[in-house]
Amino acid sequence: MAQYLLSTFEVEGEVPGAPEGPEEMKAFMERVVALEDEMEATGTFVFGGALHGPDASTVLRTGDREVVMTDGPFVEAKEHIAGFYIINADDLDAALAWGGKVVDAIRHPITLAEDAVQEAFVVASDRWRREGIPPNPSGWIVTTARNRAIDDLRRSARGRELHEQLGAVKAASPVSGEEDPREDGPVTDDRLRLIFTCCHPALRPEHRVALTLRLLGGLGVDEVARSFLVSEAAMAKRLVRAKYKIKAANIPYRVPDDSDLPERLGSVLSVLYPERGSLRGEAIRLARALVGLMPDELEAAGLLALMLLSESRVPARTVDDDLVLLRDQDRSMWDRAMIEEGQAIVRACIHRGRPGPYQLQAAIQAVHAAADSFEATDWPQIVTLYNQLVSVMPTPVVALNRAIAVAEVEGPGPALVMIDAIAPDLENYHLLHAARGTILHRLGRRDDARAAFERAADLAVTEADRQFLVKQIKVLAEDEAQPRGAARGSIGSTNETGPH
Repeated sequence: MAQYLLSTFEVEGEVPGAPEGPEEMKAFMERVVALEDEMEATGTFVFGGALHGPDASTVLRTGDREVVMTDGPFVEAKEHIAGFYIINADDLDAALAWGGKVVDAIRHPITLAEDAVQEAFVVASDRWRREGIPPNPSGWIVTTARNRAIDDLRRSARGRELHEQLGAVKAASPVSGEEDPREDGPVTDDRLRLIFTCCHPALRPEHRVALTLRLLGGLGVDEVARSFLVSEAAMAKRLVRAKYKIKAANIPYRVPDDSDLPERLGSVLSVLYPERGSLRGEAIRLARALVGLMPDELEAAGLLALMLLSESRVPARTVDDDLVLLRDQDRSMWDRAMIEEGQAIVRACIHRGRPGPYQLQAAIQAVHAAADSFEATDWPQIVTLYNQLVSVMPTPVVALNRAIAVAEVEGPGPALVMIDAIAPDLENYHLLHAARGTILHRLGRRDDARAAFERAADLAVTEADRQFLVKQIKVLAEDEAQPRGAARGSIGSTNETGPH
């Protein structure tokens, strides 16, 4: 028999630290004590204990006030050893089995669900590439995640207890995509049911949306952070706080009743809108299901219209993998059926006279879609709609889009003043710098425009965005041969800055 060291690691922003609240601490300690009693009874336990967190490490404050840790693995790996056990075991396999029991003792069901969903997306990325996308992608993801979680629970010493807590997802759709005859509450669509379930009103709205995107949307922490225009570290802490809240308050994850749906609607709409890539079609399907479920909620209809109108332009947004601006898109490639449906929904919403953020965004896209060319666009109408949108949704990104529209009506000068006013709020948003570069180029300020485009390229999220911005810098270099003040047209971003 040999001795082995089992170490538990805590990763900054991903794994919760000490339990919060007396009830959570009590439950946590009961699990740990039960584990250690089992170790003692089997002659496994040799020694063990918890270690101080990184906040107790030695630090050095530099001249710019940045805190730098000078000891421990946390410096580079952003993780630290939270605790350890020294155990007796017959071999490595036996030691690993005890390691699994340690994980089970400290893990919470919300972490188990997150792990299972992320594993399902990893499997999907490989299998779908080889076998094609299944008829019901969301049902496949949910079912695969559920099966993996159940397999994990069956191997767990606490399996029976946690298996009961998995009831919130028991109605997940079958892999075949066939309808499940069981109906649990007013929401009959499997994935929409899960989204409503995750958007619990006990959590802050931004926490609901972030956590649901992480658990059900397959987004990494960095992708969720970009959706909220915050740093990855800030979003990681936000997700941890949400998980703490779920555990500390013992929030039940069950399908909401009919009367509970309206207070969760705003968060559900926010979850559906950021869907991207191969999931856009699924997001539109869910939006249709949501409109059918809540036909009197105009914002649900507005979201569906917005998604249809945005999706209608996707075929024209790239040529040979290169981005194409709205100004330069081949409008014959736009999907007219989607445009007509989206515009019809917008007109119906306008007649109801209760405009909200999604309805106004859809109306803006409807004006774009109605124009035969960029020059024929009714820019004054778009500015008017943005003025309304700013009044109900005063975010920096909305203000940026409004400034871009103002540039087409009042010229680049007033637009630059507006962009510079919001620049501090969007310093790390590459589209702010791309738009600013475009405006500066129109004003003939080539050096400043180049600096703005270079900053945008540095911040670009995708390689396609970065390559596009590099091309804009090359265009500026070619313009150097022309007299100052003779900039040749607009380049960069024109009302394509994405979600507001």
